[in-house]
Amino acid sequence: MSTPFPRTRNSVLGYDVEEVDEFLALARSAYDGRDPASGGPALSSEAVRGTAFTMQKGGYDARAVDAALERLEDAFALRERDRAYRAVGDDAWYQQARSRAAEILQRLERPDGQKFTRAGFLRLGYDRRDVDAFSDALIEYFRAGADVTVTDVRTASFRPRRGGYSEAQVDAVLDAVVDVMLAVR
Repeated sequence: MSTPFPRTRNSVLGYDVEEVDEFLALARSAYDGRDPASGGPALSSEAVRGTAFTMQKGGYDARAVDAALERLEDAFALRERDRAYRAVGDDAWYQQARSRAAEILQRLERPDGQKFTRAGFLRLGYDRRDVDAFSDALIEYFRAGADVTVTDVRTASFRPRRGGYSEAQVDAVLDAVVDVMLAVR
């Protein structure tokens, strides 16, 4: 029996094999068009993006699984966009995407050091300077079409800092950026 992803050595952590296999079976069913009304599972690009797996020694290589999840998210997003086109039309779809982009820009254009809620003096959050610098790149993407890719946003990482920005809030905005980028592809 073959495995869909390379496995780590028995002494190295990877993603839980059973969890990944179960998720892929769910994703395959959802992509094939089975939804709760027809007795199958429902899944969206947002759900794919938010998927996390337990770590286990000798599991699937995380990089390989993450790359597959990105492709899967793209496929679901494309399908969602096509359905929305048919439901509301191109103009309405792009207007919704522009509206979301405007909301994101309002957040990102706040003054440096004030773009997001602080994690708290004693709690770790994302380094504000790192996030502010990446925010500047996103502003250029939305304003002038700067070369920022979905992968750049998905893989953005920030140093941890006491009193930094709230990780949950920054991550939510980055997820919204990915949604907008996928919507207008």
